[in-house]
Amino acid sequence: MWFTKRITIFKRKDKDTWQKIKDILKAEGFTGVRASHYAIDSLNACGCGAKVDPRNFGSNGYIDRDVYFVDVKQEDSERAKTLLASHGIEAAVDDDVLGKLGRM
Repeated sequence: MWFTKRITIFKRKDKDTWQKIKDILKAEGFTGVRASHYAIDSLNACGCGAKVDPRNFGSNGYIDRDVYFVDVKQEDSERAKTLLASHGIEAAVDDDVLGKLGRM
């Protein structure tokens, strides 16, 4: 139970699709799903440990820079991908979430 192998079926900077995938998998009764997100920036624009990012105070407000991912059990991965495809959602893993301009 604790040491089951998980496969990442979704990893992108797309919160809306991530939320839809979570809802679909929960409704279908999938167990052992791990869905979370993490910040893409290792350091904020104004330094290490800064809580206020000046980039978020523009005309459009807060900028979502998180990467969202969904992991399922290895034996459920194909069934989950098929289920998401039937709902018109592409289960895609973006290997370069920073993009070519985000790399140092």
